[in-house]
Amino acid sequence: MRKQFGMPEVEKLVNYYSCSYWKGRVPRQGWLYLTVNHLCFYSFLLGKEVTLVIQWVDVTQLEKNATLLFPECIKVSTRDSELYFSMFLNINETFKLMEQLANIAMRQLLDNESFLQDKSLPKPRKPLKNISALKRDLDARAKNECYRATFRLPKDECLDGHTDCTLWTPFNKMHIPGQMFVSNNYICFASKAEEACHLIIPLREVTIVEKADSSSVLPSPLSISTKSKMTFFFANLRDRDFLVQRISDFLQRTPSKKPCGSDREWKWNLGDPGCEEVPELPSSSPLAVSPPSALNNRPVNFCAGEVPTASQGLLKLFRRNSEELLGPKGAKEKMKEESWNIHFFEYGRGMCMYRTAKTRELVQKGIPENLRGELWLLFSGAWNEMVTHPGYYGDLVEKSMGKYNLATEEIERDLHRSMPEHPAFQNELGIAALRRVLTAYAFRNPTIGYCQAMNIVTSVLLLYCNEEEAFWLLVALCERMLPDYYNTRVVGALVDQGIFEELTREYLPQLSEKMQELGVISTISLSWFLTLFLSVMPFESAVVIVDCFFYEGIKFILQVSLAILDANMEKLLQCCDEGEAMTILGRYLDNVVNRQSVSPPIPHLHALLTSGDDPPLEIDIFDLIKTSYEKFSNLKADDIEQMRFKQRLKVIQSLEDTAKKSVVRAVSSDIGFSIEELEELYVVFKAKYLMSCYWGNNRAAAARRDQSLPYLEQYRIDMEQFKELFISLTPWSCGAHTPVLAGRLFRLLDENRDSLINFKEFVTGMSGMYHGDLTDKLKILYKLHLPPALNPEETESALEATSYFTEDVTTEVSPFVSELDFCLPCESQETPEDKGRRNDNGQEKEEKGTSPQDYRYYLRMWAKEKESKKETIKDLPKMSQEQFIELCKTLYNMFSEDPVEQELYHAIATVASLLLRIGEVGKKFSSRPVRKSEDCKTNSTQDPVSEEESPTSEQSQNSAVEQQPQADHEDKTCGDPQPEKTQQENQTLGDGSGEGQGSPLQLLSDDETKDDMSMSSYSMVS
Repeated sequence: MRKQFGMPEVEKLVNYYSCSYWKGRVPRQGWLYLTVNHLCFYSFLLGKEVTLVIQWVDVTQLEKNATLLFPECIKVSTRDSELYFSMFLNINETFKLMEQLANIAMRQLLDNESFLQDKSLPKPRKPLKNISALKRDLDARAKNECYRATFRLPKDECLDGHTDCTLWTPFNKMHIPGQMFVSNNYICFASKAEEACHLIIPLREVTIVEKADSSSVLPSPLSISTKSKMTFFFANLRDRDFLVQRISDFLQRTPSKKPCGSDREWKWNLGDPGCEEVPELPSSSPLAVSPPSALNNRPVNFCAGEVPTASQGLLKLFRRNSEELLGPKGAKEKMKEESWNIHFFEYGRGMCMYRTAKTRELVQKGIPENLRGELWLLFSGAWNEMVTHPGYYGDLVEKSMGKYNLATEEIERDLHRSMPEHPAFQNELGIAALRRVLTAYAFRNPTIGYCQAMNIVTSVLLLYCNEEEAFWLLVALCERMLPDYYNTRVVGALVDQGIFEELTREYLPQLSEKMQELGVISTISLSWFLTLFLSVMPFESAVVIVDCFFYEGIKFILQVSLAILDANMEKLLQCCDEGEAMTILGRYLDNVVNRQSVSPPIPHLHALLTSGDDPPLEIDIFDLIKTSYEKFSNLKADDIEQMRFKQRLKVIQSLEDTAKKSVVRAVSSDIGFSIEELEELYVVFKAKYLMSCYWGNNRAAAARRDQSLPYLEQYRIDMEQFKELFISLTPWSCGAHTPVLAGRLFRLLDENRDSLINFKEFVTGMSGMYHGDLTDKLKILYKLHLPPALNPEETESALEATSYFTEDVTTEVSPFVSELDFCLPCESQETPEDKGRRNDNGQEKEEKGTSPQDYRYYLRMWAKEKESKKETIKDLPKMSQEQFIELCKTLYNMFSEDPVEQELYHAIATVASLLLRIGEVGKKFSSRPVRKSEDCKTNSTQDPVSEEESPTSEQSQNSAVEQQPQADHEDKTCGDPQPEKTQQENQTLGDGSGEGQGSPLQLLSDDETKDDMSMSSYSMVS
């Protein structure tokens, strides 16, 4: 396979399938090869060969569909083409694997997560034929992701195995069929009937695992007991002995949890390790009786920076005396608490609770305020991570204290914007708690750091949880429940926005067309999804949305959003513009009320700004939730995950296209390439970077891309990749010398000396070679033979080639002293009259500049300073003889395969010999003694040789390059022939070998030879 498609050994084949590729209307039977980074197809039929190679990162859409033309086919779309494959033996398996590989490629584009094979994957009990280790690895990854998502487990939890069984449920005295899942730290059960029963048993809570006696009621039973005195019976286990052995092995590896008390304020005392299942919770739990206010127990010195840590939910500390607690609402709240207590008695409490449809019904009716923090932790899975990482939050807070970066600056900016209407965040206690939680998470996950909307969500978490609990809820939210939401590009929110648009087309087709026309969905969905409606709905109503979200996940947010659009359909269909539609939805959400809330109503800032003259029609939040379940409850979590994959492809590729356009637009103004050429170069440049991720050092390549950097800096290549691009793209081919020249150009373009170049630096070099004028190309060639482009060791052998050009030139040549060098002593002997005249002129300029009317003069001067100065020939440094010899070598290699190679060689030798002889003249000048100051003026004006024999460095370079076309075309001249030569010129240059029409003597005009000596031709040889 690698030989067929030209891939290195490191490219791993996952699997291959027999299929047909539809080229036009003709199917080509062949083989589809799926590697980690590429989709390949090969067919050889009736003497015709078809070869396809597509990178997964270029795939924009994957679809499995069936049409009359393409029966049961897979459609692979890229930016340039659409490919159809059909006639698979098992199309579902093939499509699932293609989805996985494309998803891995998207993760690589999104956050540099390259594919690394799992070495810890256990060997199969039976040898598997025709299944590669990579295929097993990918299958295991898919199962692990599904397992973790179903039971809200930590991201590092790996499924060991699963088996069919039944679970005895004591609350209804039934055997519920389902599957048992066993992993390193958990035993889980999911019923086959959706929502019949879910169960999560942490192994840290297990005390006894034993095989019970079989009976007709419980065949092959397994009994598992926990520290909270709960016992679970599983039956109908086919391989019970092996299962017991696996569970026993995992139990032996489970560390015994030590009590994690600490004297530090921010560390939460977890108390007895077994108490998480017991109704009596530690005093720091939201369920515990609220102690006297921490503000009263401990004197607070805010001026000294001593801020008490919130050891419990801020709502308990800042609860205002509400009369509602004694009225009907208080009674309703007590009834809710009693309903939950009854539920806990029947179904268990804590992580090992039986989760059934009854649990969901209670959540829909609203969680009591005293239970909200506990149940959020259980339903989200944050409790598991908090218990297994004792002291982690405290260590993060300690490490992050006093450290500042971009994330902490943004956090400080947004602290006072987080629920400013709530009294808890009008106090330093709440502000400090919010600061610590957000800063700790920014240090835990620097990839995300801090994103807007995190402050709003975290402030609500702190109302019902202590700091450590709020931190782990934020971890669950950002890393598992809302993946990729809170980053610089809010990719996850854009993905779910695409799902929302797709669901709107499916469930509300009439409204969907209108919303697309107005462009409303893209505007509303981000604020709804990112803040879980907390920023657009009254607090006491939005918190009920959060209750259901922690139990149901993103599915609930989508169905509530559909219910809101459905409730406003008639008004939205009559809207004329986006603003009117936004106003309708804003007023609707402002008037969603929670009549059962016992907390005093908090003024909603958004409602104050959008309130109208008409009395609002209030909508009860529980009616809205009920409607959403009645009309849109058939949404399935698996379907949403499938839609997420489809939308993720579209969103990430759209962001990549945006990045490409942004980069091209940023560099197009200074580059000679057209927009289309720049886009093609960007694709090639990006592909070279990605290949280094595929086949090079993954970690080193991934480290080059920082998502927080501007688009222009995100893709960078090193010298080896640049050499490959240079060899394939450069117009300056030098044969075997090409890699050497590429290395020099790389060092020249690498301005910040980090051994990496970005796209702008790359196209700057390419543009100079392709679109620069003769002077620009000569300047590039000249700079390539000066430091830093030229390494010092490259000039060591240069002097050995000197004799090739001339035998008279010594190996050591002194710098050619320019006319400016002779004038410097004269300038130091300035006459008093000149000095006075200069001072008068300076005073006049100073007086003119200080007048108020001349502020425009300063603005013009400042504007000129801001303008980038174009480099001229005079700005180039001088070149030593060794560097000049290297330049000549490069010229020789450039024309090594030219049809008139010998003539060009002769021309180069002629020009090089001439320039070296001019350098010898410079040696004579530099050896002259410095004359007295009074003779300086005479010396500088009466020495015609210094003016006439000194062509500028630009002219010397022009002569070197312009000599080449003269050797090819005798009828063309590249300079004005000199009508006369001075006797001194003939003596100095007469020994040169260039005497024909292409002689360098013909390339120098009188004006050119009288140029300033400071730019003498031997500035390249000094």
